[in-house]
Amino acid sequence: MSINSTGGASSILDQYQIKNDSGAKKEELGKDAFLNLLVAQLNNQNPLEPQGNGEFIAQLAQFSQVEGVQKLNDSMASLLSGYQSSQALQASSLVGRKVIVPSEKAVVDTSETFKASLVLPVSSNNVYVNVYDDTGKAVARVNLGQQQAGQVSFMWDGKDSDGNLLPPGTYKFEAQATYEDGTKGLYTLLPANVDSVTLGQNGGELMLNLAGLGSVPLSQVQIIGQ
Repeated sequence: MSINSTGGASSILDQYQIKNDSGAKKEELGKDAFLNLLVAQLNNQNPLEPQGNGEFIAQLAQFSQVEGVQKLNDSMASLLSGYQSSQALQASSLVGRKVIVPSEKAVVDTSETFKASLVLPVSSNNVYVNVYDDTGKAVARVNLGQQQAGQVSFMWDGKDSDGNLLPPGTYKFEAQATYEDGTKGLYTLLPANVDSVTLGQNGGELMLNLAGLGSVPLSQVQIIGQ
């Protein structure tokens, strides 16, 4: 009677590789298939030449590694699911609220005083904000005079240069500062209302859809208001 031996330095498990349809890429052996092959190897080994303890322990270590990778994948999937659920909860609380974002345009209710701010990197003796309507026409200027570096608040009463109250709508705010070497443009931080939110795909960033302004990532929000 002849008995096939699966012992030796090179075993079934060491030689086994799975190929995809193209045959170009090799994939790791799955946990269940690994365990089935290990049991088959033990059942069919030559009793006159049993597998050495060292080799068997090495193969068990390989199985443990495969098991660990599978558990890690499951943990990451669970973590991603929890993150997406947290995003959804956060999104629902933002709808209908006001946020402050870096922007040059804002939807203004001219019946109320419009409040915003600008970022001044270096102190200036002359800081001002030009206001334009949705046709691009300059309608007002907010003079702030001398200002120290930092975040500078400003207000607009919704009136043009002649003191006439303008209609509600989308307005552009162009902040500038005067220096010895010329005039520099500044970033403005303007309020906007959150109409809806879009959850990021595959764990991507949450996007806020702002009334009259389009979408911005949540990371750009400076302040969340009421």
